[in-house]
Amino acid sequence: MATTKRKGGASGSERTNPRVWLYSILLTLQYGAQPLISKRFTRREVIVTTSVLTCEVAKVAYAVILMARDGSLKKVFSQWTLVGSLTASGLPAAIYALQNSLLQISYKNLDSLTFSMLNQTKVFFTALFTYIILRQKQSIQQIGALFLLITAAVLLSIGEGSSKGSSSSDPEQILFYGIIPVLVASVLSGLASALCQWASQVKKHSSYLMTVEMSVVGSLCLLASTTKSPDGEAIRQHGYFYGWTPLTMIPVLANALGGILVGLVTSYAGGVRKGFVNVSALLVTALLQFLFEGKAPSMYCLVALPLVMSSISIYQKYPYQVKKKES
Repeated sequence: MATTKRKGGASGSERTNPRVWLYSILLTLQYGAQPLISKRFTRREVIVTTSVLTCEVAKVAYAVILMARDGSLKKVFSQWTLVGSLTASGLPAAIYALQNSLLQISYKNLDSLTFSMLNQTKVFFTALFTYIILRQKQSIQQIGALFLLITAAVLLSIGEGSSKGSSSSDPEQILFYGIIPVLVASVLSGLASALCQWASQVKKHSSYLMTVEMSVVGSLCLLASTTKSPDGEAIRQHGYFYGWTPLTMIPVLANALGGILVGLVTSYAGGVRKGFVNVSALLVTALLQFLFEGKAPSMYCLVALPLVMSSISIYQKYPYQVKKKES
């Protein structure tokens, strides 16, 4: 079965599977366009929690529609168990929730450049946990490709510039409330990504079902947080759809579609390749900013472009090869 092939690395059929490229390209475009779409169609008055919750509901709707379309809806839910759900989706969902909290803490105590660069280390941690959990090894060339990718990500971060200074000049606060949280968040991101890949590829858990389960868990956590959070108070005071317009649904639905694509990319291509999508999306954002806002890409962006292209090509071309034992 495909599971045994993955032990040594990606199979040739997986690397050339058109669906892998289709989902990866669509997710890259969604990630790249999302910042501009959100900026254009989301008013400042919109309460963040309401847009996130609506996005999670939209993800569930997308997933259910897609399962009904491919005929797997009835089978998936007839075989659903609470234990299986918690094993496949509960732990990754909890890990992602903790990761997001750590990122919020870190972002408040680091300048955006340092934050962006440290946040890129999640690619390495994803590769590490993929090896530990799935025994999926990387070739020397693929490891080199990951270093190229990180270099490109750092260049893109520098190109963005430091738009936000650290909120504190205390070195200890920067270390314990800035650097350490973002590094721990990167470790957790790699672990959660590997667990999702394990659930979809080894346990054969439907990516659509995982999306539903993780959205439900995430929504429950968000709803619980509204009891004491500023967003919860704002919702009670102004109403759930405060600041919304019909156009606000555009970034919400686009973000929800991205959530579906993340599950498909992880299922078909693995968590490491999702890292290539994340960095490639930065280039898409720079291109869209040039086309629609007239903001020319920086020299760092132009240098990063061939690095990203080279890293993708090398990673795809030189998978890890299982050495045959001599007879």
